[in-house]
Parts: sequence; C-alpha cells; structure tokens
Amino acid sequence: MTDPPGPAPATAAAVPAGPPPMDPVAVIRSRAYLSALVVAALLGAPISAVAYGFLVLVTKLQQWLFTDLPGDLFSGAAPAWWPVPWVALAGLLTALTIRHLPGTGGHSPALGFAMGGAAPRDRDLPGVALAALATLSLGAVLGPEAPLIAIGGGLAALTVRLAKKDAPPMAVTIMASAGSFAAISTLFGSPLLGAFLIMEAAGIAGATLTLVALPGLLASGIGALVFIGLDSWTGLGTFSLALTAVPPDVAPTIATLLWALPMGAAGALIGWAIRWAGLSLRPLVHANRVVVTTALGLLIGLTATLYQVVTGNSFTHVLFSGQDALPALVADAADYSVGVLVLLGVCKAAAFAMSLSAFRGGPVFPAMFIGAVLGMVVSGLPGMDLAPAIGMGIGALSCAMLKLPLTSTLLATLLLGSDGLSVTPQVVVAVAVAFVVISMLPEPGPRSAHVAGADGAPARPAPVTPRG
Repeated sequence: MTDPPGPAPATAAAVPAGPPPMDPVAVIRSRAYLSALVVAALLGAPISAVAYGFLVLVTKLQQWLFTDLPGDLFSGAAPAWWPVPWVALAGLLTALTIRHLPGTGGHSPALGFAMGGAAPRDRDLPGVALAALATLSLGAVLGPEAPLIAIGGGLAALTVRLAKKDAPPMAVTIMASAGSFAAISTLFGSPLLGAFLIMEAAGIAGATLTLVALPGLLASGIGALVFIGLDSWTGLGTFSLALTAVPPDVAPTIATLLWALPMGAAGALIGWAIRWAGLSLRPLVHANRVVVTTALGLLIGLTATLYQVVTGNSFTHVLFSGQDALPALVADAADYSVGVLVLLGVCKAAAFAMSLSAFRGGPVFPAMFIGAVLGMVVSGLPGMDLAPAIGMGIGALSCAMLKLPLTSTLLATLLLGSDGLSVTPQVVVAVAVAFVVISMLPEPGPRSAHVAGADGAPARPAPVTPRG
C-alpha cells in the first residue's frame, strides 16, 4: 500500500516575488522625476541665498568682534586675552541652545561627519542655526559645512512638505539632498567637490546615486551661480576656500612617494588623537552641559592667547575654522619656524578637540588647516617639497577625521590648483595609508561617549546612534 500523496514541494513559482528592480532610466523619464528636477532648480536659488546670508552674518560678526571692536577700544591690535570672554560666551550660548531648543543644535561633530539620516524637522532648524552661529562667529574651532548641509536639507524638506503634505518619503529625501547640495555649492571652491562630499558621506551608490545626484547637482549649479551673483552684487565675498599663493610646482619623485607612507600614518594618528580627546570630554559635557561647555570655551580662548603671547602671531590662527587663515599661512610659509608651526599645530588641535566635544559645526576645515601645518613642518626634510607635503598632510588629516578617502584626495588636490595634478600620486598614497591605519585603530574615546544621549542624559546600556 502506498502512502497518500503529500503536499507538493514548494517551487520557485510558489515563492512570492519581491518588488521588481528599479529601472533608473524609466524613473528619469517619468513626469514625477522631471518635475523633481524643476523643483530642485527652483529650490537651489533661495536655499543658496540663505546659506550665503548665513556666511555673511558669521563673517561680519567675526570681523566686528575680533578686529573692529578691539581696534576701536585699544587703538591697535586686539590684546592677547581678547578671545577668552568671547569663546566662553560661545560655549554658554551654544549650550543653552542645545539644552533648551528642539533638535539639540544638530549633529555632534565628535561623532564624525554624518549623512544619510533624515533632514532636520522644521522646529529643529532655529536651534541648528543658532548653535552654529554662536560656535562659528565667537571663535570655536569648527567649520560651517555641517550646519549648512543640515539647514539646506531641512529647508528643502520643509518646502516639499508645505507644498504637498502627502509627498512620498523618497521625494522628500531627494529634495532634502538637493537643498544640502545647494547650501555648500561653493564652500570648497567647486560645486562638484561639495556634492562629492555629500554623496560619499551618505554612501549613495548604484541607481540611487543617479537619481539623487541629478537634482543635487542641478541645485548645486544654481547655488554656485547665486553665490557668484551675490558676490558681484554685494562685494561681500564668495566664501570659497582657495589658496591665494600656490607653492612651486614640483614633479613627483621616489623620495616624496616614500614620505607619503609616514605622512599618512602620522595624519591618521593625529586625527585619531583629536577625536579621542573630543569624545573623552563628551561624558563631562553631558554631565553639566552649560557649565562644561562654557569652561571649554574659556580654555579654547586661553589656548589662542597662549599662542599669541609665545609667538607674537595673531590668536586668530588658532580660533575659527581655518578657512580664512589657511591661504595666508601657506603664502607666508617661509616666515614660520618649525617651532612656531609645531606650537600652532598643537594649539589648533587642542582647540579643535575641545570644540568637537561640545560645540556645533563641521570638522573639514580645521582638519585641512592642521594637515597643512603638518605638511609645512616636514617640508624641509630631505627629499620633501612644500607642495606635496601640504597636499599629503591635508589629505591624511581629512581622511582621518572624515573616513572618506575619495573626498579627502579631492580636497587636497583641488585646493592646490595646477599643483594638484603633480602631487596626486603622493596624496593618494598618503590618504590610502591614513585610511588603513585609522580603520585598524580602535574607536577612540570611552564607550559612554558614543552611547550617551545628546541632551546630556546618562549612557544607555544598548548601543545607539546619538543625534548630538
């Protein structure tokens, strides 16, 4: 007697099929996507104008507080102690903004350059803008790129939601990305470099890269035109990073390629130490944000004062992001002794680490400045020249802080203009070594610095990704 037939075995046909793969060509040809391109172009102009106005406000406040006001009060250059109360005030205002306004002032720079998350909510935008304004204008050592990305993305997402409350999440994401592109369209000297930074940081690839990149690049191009047009109309500046004097062009040599190995390792170790210091301070910041952040501002000001007292050079070399000071530093490289450069690098790194722990801003420009100082320190070594040394230093430090090797290579080579082509091999080697070394090192700082909440709450036992 045979057994009764059982149920038929499952076959591939019986398995529910997943969603069909997305066809990017079909999406691009769709009416909805073409409409998204038009919206991206329309959003690029006002968002870039807002970003331009924010940078103008930061620059004007810096100039008035640290140049015009002390000049009127003291009939000359500002005294060495002048930055101390202002950076302490930056700490107080930043801490109060983070503590009492929604959104915790945006993403903490100590946790790395973060992209790919949701854009800030409309109620979070005032806190993001005010925390960044206090940080950047009053002397803390961070850059404007991260706040601008958040503000641009938040404004674009808000506009889409106001125009169409039931807009699909993908549409909001694409428009928010386009807004971020537009906000930093000329900050790094080229809209392509800013776009590349956002795409690599967000890990965009494949079909998604094509769909997100097109509106973003369109908004970025419109934003660059707005920045240039506003500069022509107002004369206030383009706010683009560019070297006013490029070091002499030199051909690659075996010696400079060999120097790229220790330069990459040194950049990785310096970047790791800066992040370790910043993350180690975060538990103290969370324990009493207002008091500790104000005290850190005080220490940053004292660090800048120490540099001016010892060297006779301006404390502004230590303060701020380094975006404005870097061109003059490279142009006058021959005027700085190795001892002064080492002290500048140590003071800038210490102020950078303290700023990372509690303030709000981006890590790109301070990392580039410290990398350039590292390159200037070693440029006199046998077989080394200034241009490749600066390029390798900038590339290695940027990679150590951002963990974005392609963007770090572009930051170093494009900044050097025509010399960037000749130093590309050395920069690539230094960045590759820095990326390998930083990937092999343990995550810096105590575990509590990574799991503590942004608002100062105690650390939770389960790993989370804090927003601040």
